[in-house]
Amino acid sequence: MPPSSAVNVFRYSALGFGVFYGFMHRRTLQKEHDVAKACHEELKREELLAKAKEAWKQKQTKAKGDDLVTDPDDPRFDLEKLLAKLEHES
Repeated sequence: MPPSSAVNVFRYSALGFGVFYGFMHRRTLQKEHDVAKACHEELKREELLAKAKEAWKQKQTKAKGDDLVTDPDDPRFDLEKLLAKLEHES
């Protein structure tokens, strides 16, 4: 016995609603994922920037402690001190 037309309308309506709900739910989940991914990338970028600043600060502190001028155009430039430091680091 074939189903009545009311049952068919209900079945196809439920199918259409399920497809629509699945589509909308997927869009919502994708938006949340994209926001979380962007936030994670921004935090990673900030972390790398903080590490770079710290490394630069340490490098500047180390360079000030040596009091070594590495710019050849500077009148205080001393080639012997530079070569001695490079030899000591190697």
